[in-house]
Amino acid sequence: MKTYSAISAGLACVLAAGPVLAADSGDAAAGAQKNSMCKGCHHIPGYKSVFPEVYHVPKLQGQHAAYIVKALQDYKAGNRSHPSMRAIAAGLSDKDMADLAAYYGADAAKGASK
Repeated sequence: MKTYSAISAGLACVLAAGPVLAADSGDAAAGAQKNSMCKGCHHIPGYKSVFPEVYHVPKLQGQHAAYIVKALQDYKAGNRSHPSMRAIAAGLSDKDMADLAAYYGADAAKGASK
């Protein structure tokens, strides 16, 4: 029973670390070249979209890379419901997500090291 619990706990840690590992392997310079679909909404301070309803668009710069990867994975899988983000995420590879997360998360890493 202890062996099964240890294996289960280890597997849960590996699965939970997936987005973090993907974010760590991202290239911020490549992410800067891939963010054209993001800039139109996420780079405008206080921007609100009106589709499908009025929605405050979050700022991405400085967000933790692992969170960005997880959010994009969830949009792609259909676990998050915003139609525009689902459509954008559907066209992203795991590498694209990691690169974008590295680009946007660069400021978060700098802030955490202070």
